[in-house]
Amino acid sequence: MDGNITRLTAAATASAPALLLRPWNPADAADLVDLYRDGALRRWASADVHDRAGAAQWVQDQQGGWEAGHRFAFAVSEVREHAAEGRLVGHVVLKNVASGASSAEVGYWTAAHARGRGVAPRALKALTDWAFAAFAGHGLTRLELLHQADNTASCRVAQKCGYELSSLLPAAPPAFPLEGHSHARARDL
Repeated sequence: MDGNITRLTAAATASAPALLLRPWNPADAADLVDLYRDGALRRWASADVHDRAGAAQWVQDQQGGWEAGHRFAFAVSEVREHAAEGRLVGHVVLKNVASGASSAEVGYWTAAHARGRGVAPRALKALTDWAFAAFAGHGLTRLELLHQADNTASCRVAQKCGYELSSLLPAAPPAFPLEGHSHARARDL
């Protein structure tokens, strides 16, 4: 992978500003605590972020994933006219990356204040395009997306981004207390 590629963008829409995707950094911890006050986010995300220390540890774990080369987590923010970067609006991640492995997994969440503005689909598309380009030489040909079956918003995002429902998953507490969906997208050859 090209270690210089750490910032991605997603174009603006008629109703929403462009997005910047960049690695998480320690300065994000306070904002992360605020975002995790949202009950819906806590329901779907598996992170243990309840206070500043938990947020700092989570950010440190994301940075460790980059350094180890197996997890590439991006903070998603809106690009504002008079500022290089605006408020955090979400998160996307490429995970379980291994050299020579044909598949990896993606995940995402959107902050409560940004839902309904196409953040998740635009960020996921940028991440997907980057992942297939950056890891094509390492054998990556398939990305998988898992979510709990009752997370209908996540299902819509997956479908908008070309991730087809490939199988139903049995419940696997504690990560998936209910049945789940597995979506997949193959790299265009």
